[in-house]
Amino acid sequence: MVASSVSSAAVSCTLEEMLESKEKEMYQQQWVQNAPHPPCFFREVFENVRDTILPPSNSKNVWSTLVVNDNQQPLYKRALVLLTEIFPILASLRGYNAHKFKFDLMAGITVASLAIPQCVGFATLAQLSPEYGLYTCFGPPLMYAMLTSSREIVIGNVAVDSLLLSSMISKLKDPIQDSVAYTQLLLTATFIAGIFQLAFGIFRFGFLVDYLSHATIVGFLAAAAVGIGAYQFIVLLGINKFTNKSDLISVIKIFWTSLFKDRSQWHPYSFTLGFSFLCFILFARFMGRRNKKLFWLPTIAPLLSVIVSSIVAYTVNSHQINVKDYKVDVLGEIKGGSLNPISLLHLNLSDNFLAPLIKTGLTVAVISLTETIAVGRSFASIRGYNLDPNKEMISLGLTNIVGSFTSCYVASGSLSRTALNYSSGAETTVSSIVMALTVLISLKFLTRLLYYTPKAILAAIIISIVPGLIDIQKAYQIWKVDKLDFLACAAAFFGVLFASVEMGLAIAVTISFAKLILVSIQPGITVLGRLPGTDGFGDIEQYPMGLSIPGLLILSPKSSFLSFANATLVRERIERWVNDGHVEEGEGGSNLKFIILDSSGLTNIDTAGIASLEELNKNLTSHGVKLVIANPRWQVIHKLRVGDFVSKIGGRVFVSVGEAVDACLGLGAAKMANTV
Repeated sequence: MVASSVSSAAVSCTLEEMLESKEKEMYQQQWVQNAPHPPCFFREVFENVRDTILPPSNSKNVWSTLVVNDNQQPLYKRALVLLTEIFPILASLRGYNAHKFKFDLMAGITVASLAIPQCVGFATLAQLSPEYGLYTCFGPPLMYAMLTSSREIVIGNVAVDSLLLSSMISKLKDPIQDSVAYTQLLLTATFIAGIFQLAFGIFRFGFLVDYLSHATIVGFLAAAAVGIGAYQFIVLLGINKFTNKSDLISVIKIFWTSLFKDRSQWHPYSFTLGFSFLCFILFARFMGRRNKKLFWLPTIAPLLSVIVSSIVAYTVNSHQINVKDYKVDVLGEIKGGSLNPISLLHLNLSDNFLAPLIKTGLTVAVISLTETIAVGRSFASIRGYNLDPNKEMISLGLTNIVGSFTSCYVASGSLSRTALNYSSGAETTVSSIVMALTVLISLKFLTRLLYYTPKAILAAIIISIVPGLIDIQKAYQIWKVDKLDFLACAAAFFGVLFASVEMGLAIAVTISFAKLILVSIQPGITVLGRLPGTDGFGDIEQYPMGLSIPGLLILSPKSSFLSFANATLVRERIERWVNDGHVEEGEGGSNLKFIILDSSGLTNIDTAGIASLEELNKNLTSHGVKLVIANPRWQVIHKLRVGDFVSKIGGRVFVSVGEAVDACLGLGAAKMANTV
């Protein structure tokens, strides 16, 4: 009697545990199946815009402070909170003192000494009058300093953007024969580039910059550097021939014709002067790297070269009456003495040029963003803070839009100026404001002194930056890590170098997208096993010690989006496991009863994906195998529920793989199969 009562009590206890366990499983299933609806598309767009303008961690607090006013704060204080988030410079000015201003002042003046000759040189590279380089180094840095969250980025015209614009716009208008129309088109391209950058930031399309892969950028910069160096070497010789083609072959033809067939076109004095100061600039850079006490020498070398060479050019040319008789080719008259002239009414959006200008604007926008964000991230990581790329896109887009209205062409983050700004001890973006004001003073009072600046010196300054754009070590690293990435890198390099900028980038981006498509339409299927001594599951190929579970097969698709492009392939691969008999007897000797699909890696699914899962469920059911879904993401479970797929598999949807395994095993897989 006692044994019988004990036995009945044990059975009763076991049944209670079983019922409790079953209730727990059903309760947890409801967590997944009855989740709230995910946000609609328009709500996501609004939140994206809000989180872009205001940092995600503070956006809700800012809006509630501005609108709700629980603390009864005055309106001006609430508005100040919002303005501080929109204009980060206001936050950096809190606690600002004379000590910080001293560092910002010195850094700004130091950067200006490098920026002025660079800006003038890059403007000539873009086939513009030199004053446009000074315009671009005044207005855009001043505005960007108000908007950016980076404390180090210094923007302005850069070599790569100048080369891009010159090579693409010169196909529409000749910069020598019709310089006014050429300048108008270039400013229009700047406006369109700013529109694209602003749109990318507002709609949080920062990921689009990543489609121009790192490998592509490495190849593009190297090719651009070679092209820039080759073309500027022609300028170094004093040759005034222009070509609207950016490929290396066209540049070599000009060099060969001018140097060996018609030597009258080049100026030996210009070459001697330019080459001498090129050696001086490179030597100064070498000494600055070797001796830290001489860190100032590479900074002052370009400006010192401009000053000394201008004195030499004035001395050599002073005896000549006509400019065409000058032995050293100089810049000539530079318009100055005033602020940036308004160019809003000069933008050319006519139908004849709109399509190529949109293509140019999009290309330059992506390249400019990639450069700026890469520069900003590198220095933000050094100082230990995060940079929001979408906010930087908005800041740069607004800057370029306003810049196009004030005679400025595309401005981007300059690596050399940003590095100098950081090394000079800049504390805030006030250093950029100081630099911009220094450029303004030069534009207002010193442009006449640039009359005798030799063009060969500007070419020497540009050539001196070429080695910094070629990263052979990074290309070798790309080769070791990923051969397809190296193929994109090589395509960008040779395409830009021997065809055109557009062609090289198009080929490289095509290869990158082809790689992306191949990976997405041919996703692998990972077989998971329980890791010994843990509750976790892992890929049995990566973790050979993973244990298979009798009667169960746990699979995980290697794709984040189950769509029309890959759904059929995923279904066929899963069915092949059953049809080929790989798991018919089970890994542990028992018949296969359940296939658990770990969908934790799936972030979304479309109608083709749902239809494929329905067909998979039918085929598995005909083989006596039941389909189980584990750990579906929010969008995925919502669409599966709306598409009535959850009910078709008997509600077998679980929070995690572990819960699904426990439910399938339960008191035996057969029992669960009968209760479904």
